[in-house]
Amino acid sequence: MMANNISDTLFQLISSLEKSEKRHFKLYIKRSSAKEDLKIIRLFDALDKLPEYDEKLLLKKLTGITKPQLYNLKAHLYKQLLASLRLLKTTENTDLKLSEHLDNARLLYNKGLKLQSLHILEKAKELARANHKFNFLVQVISLEKKIETLHITRSSLEKTEVLAKEADDISGHIYRVTRLSNLALLLYRWYVKNGHARNEEDEKDIKNFFKSSLPEDPHAISGFYEKLYLYQSFCWYAFIRQDFLMYYRYSQKWINLFVENEVMLTVETGHYIKGMHNLLNANFVLRNHKQFEITLHQFEEFSKTPMANLHDNFRTHTSIYLNSARLNQFIMQGTFHKGLLVVPAIVSKLKEYALFVDSHRILVFNYKIATLYFGAEQYATAIDFLYKIINDNQQGLRNDLQCYARLMHLLCHYEMGNEEILDSLIKSVYRFMARMKNLTIVEEEMFKFLRYSTKVKAHQLKPELEKFLEKIKHLEKNRFETRSFAYLDIISWVESKVYDIPMEEVVNNKYKKSLYKKMSPVTQ
Repeated sequence: MMANNISDTLFQLISSLEKSEKRHFKLYIKRSSAKEDLKIIRLFDALDKLPEYDEKLLLKKLTGITKPQLYNLKAHLYKQLLASLRLLKTTENTDLKLSEHLDNARLLYNKGLKLQSLHILEKAKELARANHKFNFLVQVISLEKKIETLHITRSSLEKTEVLAKEADDISGHIYRVTRLSNLALLLYRWYVKNGHARNEEDEKDIKNFFKSSLPEDPHAISGFYEKLYLYQSFCWYAFIRQDFLMYYRYSQKWINLFVENEVMLTVETGHYIKGMHNLLNANFVLRNHKQFEITLHQFEEFSKTPMANLHDNFRTHTSIYLNSARLNQFIMQGTFHKGLLVVPAIVSKLKEYALFVDSHRILVFNYKIATLYFGAEQYATAIDFLYKIINDNQQGLRNDLQCYARLMHLLCHYEMGNEEILDSLIKSVYRFMARMKNLTIVEEEMFKFLRYSTKVKAHQLKPELEKFLEKIKHLEKNRFETRSFAYLDIISWVESKVYDIPMEEVVNNKYKKSLYKKMSPVTQ
């Protein structure tokens, strides 16, 4: 079992390497080419040529190597690959530079060269402070204090006092960063599991949890990381509670933090990318069309920079979030058929990035793509993508998405006129949503209409659709009902039935109308 795990991990690592990284590894390993190292080059080349991992085929290619030897060679190759990557990437990565300084200081100290060690630690402290890397400062100061405590280093008394004060200040900072980063992480976990707050009970729980988790002294919050995790926490708190105006404001604060601290854009590029994704999403849910387009353009320009393409994580997540925003743009504008033209390329990208994309993100993409097909009245294909969500076997992942996928699936069969299965589907979806505590007034009214529609003739439906529209239209601004409209544009769907025009036209008309309105205060 362990051997398979190492095999898979090693194969994934080799598959992720770029040409320059493969070339560097070959040069690195050949500099000290022991007999064993030449064997791992053979193993590396064999694995690099495999389209997928196949141990039997691998052993055939590696003549003279037994299965037990193969396991040891894989473990050795994995370590050498990481060593080669570390050597190659140290100059590009602040964390790796800091680790190198700290390692060198420890080596010098162990050799008895205490003053040289302290000199390197001073350089490490400068770099750590410039990049707000206080966790590293803790390790640096810890070694510095050890040297000052155990040895006479000719340091002044003032310096030792400064060292003690530095340790106290950093301790308080790290406490606040830890508390705020934990809060941001746990709020995000709550959202991934449940989606938006479903009712007053959820709202109360989230409020209590949020308030009790904030640091005791909010005025003490300062510095890049404390503010970053504070803004992230407020983002998730607002998004869960569907306070989308607050969500927008803190997403913008998140990005502004990088504008004010430009050096951190290269240090925490991943956080900037996630911040841009949230800012785009905030403009999407608020239907801030003009600001959405401005932010999307900025993100597209960023995606072309060397920074965005520095390594696989940045490149793939920038691509994923850009594609997500583009799908949102088609949905927002009601240009569903136009959106379908890019779907094959996006699906292909998701397959290409399978190693880097989490299950939650895949579910969201499948739902957005299904929404495009639904809006374009291609219901059978929409069902294909909805099944990818409905049949997902990861329990506890986005229960809200599971509910709305089933609801859209039900509407697809309703549109296709599959009357023989509608009754059982209505009961099944209603039970599922009730069990997940996911039924709002909008959904209750929808199920009432769907049940009624299966019992009357077609010409009797128009008056019922008009009544249904009247009942739900006024709920559009109700915070606990907005989730229904965010996941599935029920109002536009009903309007298309009432006015006998395609849903695509209904949504697109709303989009065009909004462009002529005065820009809202949120986007100014």
